[in-house]
Amino acid sequence: MNRWAPYYLSALRIVTGVLFALHGAATFWGFLGGHRSSPEVFAWPSWWGAIIQLVGGLLIAAGALTRPAAIIASGSMAYAYFAFHAGDGLSPLANDGELSVLYCWVLLLFAFTGPGPISVDAAIGRLRATDRGDGKVASDRADEEDAAESAV
Repeated sequence: MNRWAPYYLSALRIVTGVLFALHGAATFWGFLGGHRSSPEVFAWPSWWGAIIQLVGGLLIAAGALTRPAAIIASGSMAYAYFAFHAGDGLSPLANDGELSVLYCWVLLLFAFTGPGPISVDAAIGRLRATDRGDGKVASDRADEEDAAESAV
């Protein structure tokens, strides 16, 4: 199962990024039946939150600039929770903040773990490694080291 964990992480990142981007798209255009609020350009926090969701979600789904996009997106969800939900009590079940909390922590996971092997970031890393002539990216070398350690 450990062998497939990085691929599952990539799949989780893609699904999370797409869903996060859909929230932003729904805010602007009511995309796929979502609640459209059409915030004024540069209005705080609605317009900025929707931009973070749309652009950040697309970057995270593609696995491009994953770590910085995930940090910003995670922070926006922490802000959303404390600014809009926590006033009704700290329990996410009581204040309807479950989605904000879940997004915050899952996005923070991607900030720490990176995008996984199925991503633009990983493809760029593989191209750079090929240009250097070693043909392996750091994650491939780490996987080999982990396999060697577990074989001992």
